[in-house]
Amino acid sequence: MHPLDPMADDSETLGEKPIIVLDFDGVIHSYASGWQGINNITDAPTEGAVEAVNAYLDAGYQVAVLSSRSHHPGGIEAMKEWMRRYGFPVDRIAFPDHKPPAVISIDDRGWRFEGQWPSVDDIQRFKPWNR
Repeated sequence: MHPLDPMADDSETLGEKPIIVLDFDGVIHSYASGWQGINNITDAPTEGAVEAVNAYLDAGYQVAVLSSRSHHPGGIEAMKEWMRRYGFPVDRIAFPDHKPPAVISIDDRGWRFEGQWPSVDDIQRFKPWNR
């Protein structure tokens, strides 16, 4: 199986470590002010974000930060600059422009699929944690 095949077993890695994918806005960045543009990141981190990222890295995971910003010019650099300002270990974090295979993804706008599709009503009622 190809090493980047997303259907490979859950232990797939980029390099030697299992990957945790973290969404940026609403997970790492508190996103209290909402969307302000690709390069304009205005709010503080969510409580405990720096500590959690460090704990994942120290436990032997590769942390990959992904966002809708990731594929726009300057988006990744804006996230890196913001994360440096708040003390995240940017040099130990991956910033891919696509979702890599991961052992888990943490996203404020995700639905855990457990074999049953959410209904239209479920989707319409869905709210991220901070709304």
